[in-house]
Amino acid sequence: MEMIEREKAGGEDHINVSQPEPIRVIVTGAAGQIAYSLIYQLAKGDVFGSDQPLYLHLLDIPPMMGVLEGVVMEITDCALPLVKGVVATADLAVAFKDVDAAFMVGSMPRKQGMERKDLLSANVKIFKEQGEALDKYAKKTVKVLVVGNPANTNALMCAKYAPSIPKKNFSAMTRLDHNRAQAALALKLGVGISDVQNVIIWGNHSSTQFPDVAHASVVINGSKKSVSDAINDKDYLQGEFVKLVQTRGAAVIAARKMSSAMSAAKAAGDHMKDWWFGTAPGQHVSMAIISDGSYGVAADIMFSFPVTIKPGGEYQIVQGLPVSDFARKMLDITAEELLEEKKDALSLCQD
Repeated sequence: MEMIEREKAGGEDHINVSQPEPIRVIVTGAAGQIAYSLIYQLAKGDVFGSDQPLYLHLLDIPPMMGVLEGVVMEITDCALPLVKGVVATADLAVAFKDVDAAFMVGSMPRKQGMERKDLLSANVKIFKEQGEALDKYAKKTVKVLVVGNPANTNALMCAKYAPSIPKKNFSAMTRLDHNRAQAALALKLGVGISDVQNVIIWGNHSSTQFPDVAHASVVINGSKKSVSDAINDKDYLQGEFVKLVQTRGAAVIAARKMSSAMSAAKAAGDHMKDWWFGTAPGQHVSMAIISDGSYGVAADIMFSFPVTIKPGGEYQIVQGLPVSDFARKMLDITAEELLEEKKDALSLCQD
């Protein structure tokens, strides 16, 4: 919010409008596709507020510095007044210095013929180094959102190597899956996106995730009802719909020949905006956070739950939601995958 000060001068009130202190926001993998869409949202004020100035810290690997230089040129040419400065670097110490929010977009992508353990091995190294940099250089209040896949386990490793920062300050992005589920339901029901509320993504950001509509609502012709009642097709909601959301990323790659970028960037912005400002009354969103054992999920894995968030960022898992036999089975499947990922990742750690 703007801070307005009144001063007496010459018998008249003068109103001085001053902006809040700038914040520092880091985007890793900053020369990549997701970052290209995300950076504009941040710089324009869509995430942290239209009056919040910021310094952008852009991190990438040395071979990408030329491309990153072009990104910086474009930020300059956008002439966005909230951007007070841009730090483009391959140096972790410079990149993570005093940051308030972190978008961990950069990760090793899965390549053809690569086994899951190979992917985890490469990313454990990346997120160990970046976790250590966060621990050493970032503010202890930093909010860390991991976007790069495998996001849940990358976030877990990042938190492990930043022990001086509370684990609650780390989250992995399942908001893209949440947005996909919400949009698919709105399309199916012929309503606006905002008419569908409180879908849930449980578990891992992978093909084992469980998009759950059992507690979702929809407004149709001014009347609010459950999504389950509105669609009235259990087979669809537990079959085709689940598969649609689980495999949407692969479908985008098949069509676009590249992975989701614009929608992933939008979801990252949505996630951080809600984490920064809080959720609307009566609404919850999906965030992968450190499990505390809620809903019978193993503790200390990065698991997506429905959460409500207070202004300032304190989130709570929505408790007491009934879990059907079908949902229990789905939660157990995705939790088991995360436990396996955690086991493999920890075995690769070189302390």
